[in-house]
Amino acid sequence: MVTVAQVRQIASQLPRSYEVTVRGRIKFRVGQIVWLAFSRDETVMGFAFPKEEREWLIGGSPDKFMHPSRADMRYHWVHARLAALDEQEMRELVLDAWRFVVPKRVADAYGIADR
Repeated sequence: MVTVAQVRQIASQLPRSYEVTVRGRIKFRVGQIVWLAFSRDETVMGFAFPKEEREWLIGGSPDKFMHPSRADMRYHWVHARLAALDEQEMRELVLDAWRFVVPKRVADAYGIADR
């Protein structure tokens, strides 16, 4: 199980990423793009993820991953239950979500190239 504090520690150190609180929810942005957010009760983490791969991710681990709200289905977005993630998996999801929204040269400079 991972905590919001562990996620924040990683997300806050990524280039161009900054934290905001919107209506009582912690969110991380790059520019104006929200790429990571937590539910108000901090049990669910939403993150940027390719729409084309969403069904594959959720179908493979429905106990961990779930669809975003109906209104958010148009976005590149998935939800994960923090209690179901281990630290390594969380780190990979956070880094992949960040990489999804920053320019390729920024990710490359940070040492995260396309896998």
